Order: sequence, then C-alpha cells, then structure tokens
Amino acid sequence: MKILAIVSTLDLKYRLGCTPAWWQIFKAMHEVGIEVVATPYLGKSVESLWWRTYPNPCEKESDIYNNYLERIKKSGASPSKRSVFSSVFDVVIKNYIKPRWERHIREILLKEKDVDAVLVMNVPMNHISLIPSVVKQKFGIPIIYYDGDMPTSLPKYAVNRGFKFNYYVGADLSEYDAILANSEGCISDLKDMGARRAYPFQYGIDPQLVSPIVAEKDIDISFFGYGSDFREEWIEKLIKIPSMKLPDLKFVVAGGGFHTDFGNAKMIGDLSYSSWREVACRSKINLNITRWSHTRVYASSTSRPFELAGFGACIVSQPYNGIEKWFDVGNDLMIVQNEDEAINAYRNLLTDDAKRNVMGNNARQRVLKEHTFQHRARQLLEIINEIKSVKTT
Repeated sequence: MKILAIVSTLDLKYRLGCTPAWWQIFKAMHEVGIEVVATPYLGKSVESLWWRTYPNPCEKESDIYNNYLERIKKSGASPSKRSVFSSVFDVVIKNYIKPRWERHIREILLKEKDVDAVLVMNVPMNHISLIPSVVKQKFGIPIIYYDGDMPTSLPKYAVNRGFKFNYYVGADLSEYDAILANSEGCISDLKDMGARRAYPFQYGIDPQLVSPIVAEKDIDISFFGYGSDFREEWIEKLIKIPSMKLPDLKFVVAGGGFHTDFGNAKMIGDLSYSSWREVACRSKINLNITRWSHTRVYASSTSRPFELAGFGACIVSQPYNGIEKWFDVGNDLMIVQNEDEAINAYRNLLTDDAKRNVMGNNARQRVLKEHTFQHRARQLLEIINEIKSVKTT
C-alpha cells in the first residue's frame, strides 16, 4: 500500500508538538509495509530512510507566515484570534496558496499513479477546503484527516489555548472519508461537525527510539513540557507546593514557554530529544502534567505518558480521564488527587527503589504490548481497508 501524507511539517526545528510522532509513525508504516510519500505544509521537505518527499510548493510563504504567527504568540496574543490582517490572509490563502497546493497534489498523484490513500495530518483544514473533493472526484481514492491536537484544536478551545490556527471554522468535514483523532471523547464532536466517520487514533512510541538507558538516579522528581497554559493548577500541586514543602528533594523542570511559578524547582531550559531521555532516566520519579483540555475530555492522548512509559520511568500523574484505557493505574503508574497525596507519594516512592523499578517496568511492558506506533500503523491499514471496502459495495 502507498500513502501520500500531506503533513503539517517534517522539520523538527519548528518545535511543533506532533512532529516527533510523525517521524515515528512514518517509520512504523514503513515497517508494516506501507510506502509513505510525504509533502510538508510548513518548511522544507526532510528525506529519511523510511519515506520519500516532495517539496513544499509554498515553502517560503509558509515560513514567513509561521514567523508572523510566532511573533503574535510571543507578544501574549492568540495567533488564531481574528485580527485586522485576517481578511488579507484569507484572500491570499484562497487565491494563491490553495490553488498552488491543489496543483501540487494533483501532480504528485499523477506522477505516483498508484497511491492508495491520502492522509492529511494537522494541516489547517480550512486552508485546503474543496481540495479533498477534487482529489476524490479526479482520482477516486480515499482521503483521511488526522488531528493529533484534539481536543484543544476544536473551535471552543483553539483561541484561548493560543493555537496558531482555528482549523475547523468554515471547513467541511464531510469532504473526508474519515477523521482520525487522538481523543476518543471528541468523536461525537467531530460527527456533530459533519464527519462521515470518525475514529480514535492515539499516540504511541517507537520502542527502538523510546527506550531506557543506564544512568545514575541523581534527580528526585522531574517534569518536561512546553508551555504552562492549561497546566497551572497541577504545576502548583505537583511541583510548586511540594518543592517548597520538601526542600531536601531535587525537583527539575525542563522545557520552555512557562509563565507560572515552579517554587523551588531547578529550571534547566529546553532539551534535545536525546537529552530529555537522559534526564528522564536520571529521575527517580517523572511527572505527567497534561493540559486540562486533554485530561477532562475522555481518552485524549498526548505523547508524554507513552514516552515516559517507554523509558521505563516511574510515573506520577494528575487525574486523567480515560488514562485507564492505556495503563493499569496503580501498577503501571500512580495518580494523585491533590498536593498532599503528591507529597505522600513522593516520600513513599523515593524510599522504595523496588516499587519504582516495578512500576517503570510494568509501564514499559504495557506500551510494548499495546501502544507502539506499529500498532497504530496496523490500525491505519485496517481503517483504510474498511473505507475502501465500503466504497466498493
């Protein structure tokens, strides 16, 4: 099977949260026998051993626009909020960007000849409206949209969350044969918005990339993430208050974009992926602090708990609606309800090396058994085959 993936970006330098997952799932697709041809909506094409690429037909324009949105975000405003320039950008997108992308996709499909499906991954849906219908009419192949940012990409969250785009405003979800989402709780929203079919499609890991290393456990408790928005409550309960009440413990926070108080935790700045693995494996306890938009909407996955589990980490998490779908709470990881429970959990776990090791091993075995990206790639194959079988009946 051959898939054309129209992907938000392939370049890790943009720090888009989904990009590492795109690399891992494309590699997994290659491993299960899917040929991947990818073309990015933002930035340059990045070749690899596991996929082929076509260039971005609007590379320079995408970079300029992304820089503009980044400046807005750094100023404290929401990039997805309508501004005095929005109507100008709408005209440029409609009359210049979209026609170039339509020609680009047509040319790829004509050249490749045997593409079985098109997968659109976190590209602003309203930027490419009508193109899916053209693809289906001209080439008769399924086109699927995957949103890895649910539920915060929904219109009711996007502006307040500070997303760069409000994907769905003015978009027609029925153009797609199916919508995939990293949130099971958002499936009803997608159907209400017009999706023909909608499937949960969660995150996972590449077990070769996400694996533990031997390291001295010289950090007591660590957290790594980008941005404090929608996390403030649990940053306070899991880090700020405990670090002030337990001054003898070493709390470490990595990442960036934070606008909140971390108490006595040591800030170590941004990390490369390999450096983060080292910090995670040096930590006796790793914290899963997820935005409330994800933790409140049932089974809305992020990469973080799966990655921490892949590292064999002892994980302590805030309450997370639906996390029991992926992990055995109490055996694979621990959930705490408030700062007092967090403090007690830290004290107990830090004096029990064996328990931490068992929890970390349980978590890793869980993701190896159920949550690798090869599992997800096979699920994608099943969905595509299901769609194609419906079309032929």
